[in-house]
Amino acid sequence: HVQLVESGGGSVRPGGSLRLSCTVSGFIGRPNCMAWFRQVSGKEREAIAAFYTAGSDTYYSDSVKGRFTISHDSADNAAYLWMNNLEPDDTAMYYCAASNLVVQSPNVFRVPSFRFWGQGTQVTVSA
Repeated sequence: HVQLVESGGGSVRPGGSLRLSCTVSGFIGRPNCMAWFRQVSGKEREAIAAFYTAGSDTYYSDSVKGRFTISHDSADNAAYLWMNNLEPDDTAMYYCAASNLVVQSPNVFRVPSFRFWGQGTQVTVSA
């Protein structure tokens, strides 16, 4: 039974920072690809960062590039999202996702590429 659990969300002022964590359990081996998505109520889920656990390639959406950093701890099978210089538009529910199947790089930002999802952690950025 695969389980992803996000933590680290909260409320911060513009310009502040947060670190989100995603712990993964129940996987045989490790996920092939992991990603962070976010969703604002009434809008589609948006991919913001992704990586392959077997390599060093990372992918970022234009909306977070230069401000957010995704990382992976293979020993703990955990993924992290370091978020700096947060803006009010970053307010959303943040979800961690994982795939045990090969995900081709053009598809790392597609929701259907990921079978396993966490329940989400809320991030609110406001003055």
